[in-house]
Amino acid sequence: MAGKRKILLGTGLIAAGLCILVLWNASKVTLPVLSFPRLRQVVDDELEPGKAFVVRDEKGDPVTMISRRIRVGDEVITAEGKHYRVEKVDGNRATARFLGMDKQLLAYNELFSKMEVPVAAAVRNNRPVAIYHTHSDESYLPSDGSPSIPFNGGIFQVGDSYSNKLSYEGARVLHDKTPHDPHDDNAYYRSRRTAVQLLKKNPVAIFDVHRDGVDDPEFYRRIISNEDVAQMRFVVGRENPHMAANLDFAKRLMAYANRMHWPIAKDIFVGQGNYNQDLMPTALLIEAGTYTNRKDEAMRGISLLADAVPVILGITGPTSTPGAPEYEKPVTDPTARRTGVWSSLVWIMVITLIGGGLFVLISTGSYEKAKNQLSHFFGRELADIWETKPKKRELDRQEENRGKRS
Repeated sequence: MAGKRKILLGTGLIAAGLCILVLWNASKVTLPVLSFPRLRQVVDDELEPGKAFVVRDEKGDPVTMISRRIRVGDEVITAEGKHYRVEKVDGNRATARFLGMDKQLLAYNELFSKMEVPVAAAVRNNRPVAIYHTHSDESYLPSDGSPSIPFNGGIFQVGDSYSNKLSYEGARVLHDKTPHDPHDDNAYYRSRRTAVQLLKKNPVAIFDVHRDGVDDPEFYRRIISNEDVAQMRFVVGRENPHMAANLDFAKRLMAYANRMHWPIAKDIFVGQGNYNQDLMPTALLIEAGTYTNRKDEAMRGISLLADAVPVILGITGPTSTPGAPEYEKPVTDPTARRTGVWSSLVWIMVITLIGGGLFVLISTGSYEKAKNQLSHFFGRELADIWETKPKKRELDRQEENRGKRS
């Protein structure tokens, strides 16, 4: 009887652990539509052009605005390094608490302020940079005559500008113009097929290029490096296991891009979504201006951003010295520590234990029986490990007495 209970308990713990591991690592399996991360992802949070959420701090001062549905827990990191977290949402207004200056971004700002901007550099990494467009209809009203052109949006030309400048800077580029219309909740499911096909070509990074739907063109419009441009925003999804690495990539890119062309990268929005960023640590969504900007402004803006990408990805630029701090290594450096790996392992262990405990609770039928079962199981196993034979003999006697009473 005791042996059966032990087998049952062990099997439950193993089964719970395997289930959690499968769910957690399913993002590594190239299933384009019905993989586990897609089941976890919320629907597309992007709003129609002209609709937007306004985020303010506790004092009522504006932080940002974005044409995406904002939820409690979403975060904003400004170009200056101010870090906010949304704590209240009322209609299309959100209130965010100031968390302080983002130390990681400030460290990158300090690092890149001391780095010489390379005039030209030899190519060190020949892996391609991939570009695609989930919302292939997105367009620019002043230039395209409509905020949306199904299957052939103006966003494709913005992607061309990005691709051309990256190529000029020494990167090999894969720009996929597969349309994913209609612009609905399933667009990310369809674009996942495209992203998975691009991943088969081993890219060093993958960018999903969009435009925002904020009404005011001045919100993104700037004169940067003597050019009329639209600023770029980076969007990171917090519902994927690569979230920490994606965010680290976004911070590095914002810091170095703004070092070269201040402030071409407007901010980083961390939203409740996946955006297919579970596919790789260097996946990023870019908002190239808004629909009321002229398309040429967005094209010039994303071209300035492209100046920074090859260096951050280790395609060109200086090599990291042996023993260099983690924040000085390109994100593609094979010796770089993967952000968030240890925290992921800790969560796997915690969830496995919780799952095993629930399994035992259900199989025994009561909390007291489950507690006794776990107590005896771990007591016996630890006795074996630590060779505490007297304790093991005592547990055996207790087990025999309980069997006789039953």
